[in-house]
Amino acid sequence: MLRLGQKQKLLAVKKVDFGIYLGERADAQEKERVLLPAKQVPENIKIGDKLDVFLYKDSRDRLIATTREPKISVGQVAVLEVLEVGKIGAFLDWGLEKDLLLPFHEQTRRVRKGDRCLVAMYVDKSGRLCATMKVYHYLKTNSPYIIGDMVKGTIYEISNNFGVFVAVDNRYTGLIPKQEAQGRYEIGAEMEFRVTAVKEDGKLNLSAKQKAYLQIEEDAEAVLLGIREFAGVLPFDDKASPEVIQREFGLSKAAFKRAVGHLLKEKKVEIKNGRIFML
Repeated sequence: MLRLGQKQKLLAVKKVDFGIYLGERADAQEKERVLLPAKQVPENIKIGDKLDVFLYKDSRDRLIATTREPKISVGQVAVLEVLEVGKIGAFLDWGLEKDLLLPFHEQTRRVRKGDRCLVAMYVDKSGRLCATMKVYHYLKTNSPYIIGDMVKGTIYEISNNFGVFVAVDNRYTGLIPKQEAQGRYEIGAEMEFRVTAVKEDGKLNLSAKQKAYLQIEEDAEAVLLGIREFAGVLPFDDKASPEVIQREFGLSKAAFKRAVGHLLKEKKVEIKNGRIFML
């Protein structure tokens, strides 16, 4: 069976002026064959030789073979660049002549030309290859990681109920739980995370924070930078509301208080009259 959107090893069964027809068997009938265009036919190819090819559809919606290596196959996940945005969706560069469609209804955020977005590839109801940003069901749960490992991943969904969903290595399922997801996160952002738990089903719990003693240093630097942006005087102190702190620094109130305490100990700031001054 010829498999759309996948790589296959096929036999050369018939030569023509414009290419060579391939099939699974030497006696493959016309409907069981696919054309490899002449410009991609290797030199000295003979009938009966085997070729590794990828099957997709050309601009006229005909099944066609290519010896080029696509950046993604059906069921796989990859980060692809947006080349154009049209009336029905965005068109992505996946390494082949015909661009890959990312329909509007498969986007979790509106993308623009030049964006890089994490997508999976599937075959739609009309038999076309398409991309989707809804990648949860395409990610795997058999990662090699353990608690404490530092990993890289791409944020692909933000849920008010569950937290921040991450594709670790763009292959494995990860989640920053809601209670841990303090800070500013954006879909499509590629970040480094720490594994905090490995669930029984293999899914990873993550944190964007370092271990506590390292995190305090990092948060303190962020607070000091924020004070500098306020011309050296922060118009509130560590008694401010959690909402104000979250808005300005992307930190929980507890993390903010720890960071300010660290800066006070280092004599880099002082608190007076409900404000924090840089020293």
